[in-house]
Amino acid sequence: MNVAFIAHDTKKKLMQNLCIAYRSILVHHELYATGTTGRLIEDVTGLTLHKFLAGPIGGEEQMGAMIEQNQIDLVIFFRDPLTPRPHEPDINKVIRLCDIHNVPLATNIASAELLLKSLERGDLEWREMYR
Repeated sequence: MNVAFIAHDTKKKLMQNLCIAYRSILVHHELYATGTTGRLIEDVTGLTLHKFLAGPIGGEEQMGAMIEQNQIDLVIFFRDPLTPRPHEPDINKVIRLCDIHNVPLATNIASAELLLKSLERGDLEWREMYR
């Protein structure tokens, strides 16, 4: 499965901690991330991620393109809903594309943990047939 990660600056540490905790699940999948988030995850977990550009300079658009092409199976997007972003349309586009293409999306730690446990159990294998 192809799992993608995006985290705003105030949520990057939370994303690192999630990936440390679930490393044993993530190691069996292809991982993608926006640039800085991917580098930070690699630094603390030793996992290898395909890194896009940083989110504000096109990484979220690159990820959106993969979602549109049905190449991403799960997105974990820890966003900061309290801080306005100049690239807000790109952020909303990723969320909208997940809805359009039936890509499971977690935007907080609770839903992320549920989806990662589902991934471990094989509950998301329907994505392979969907592709």
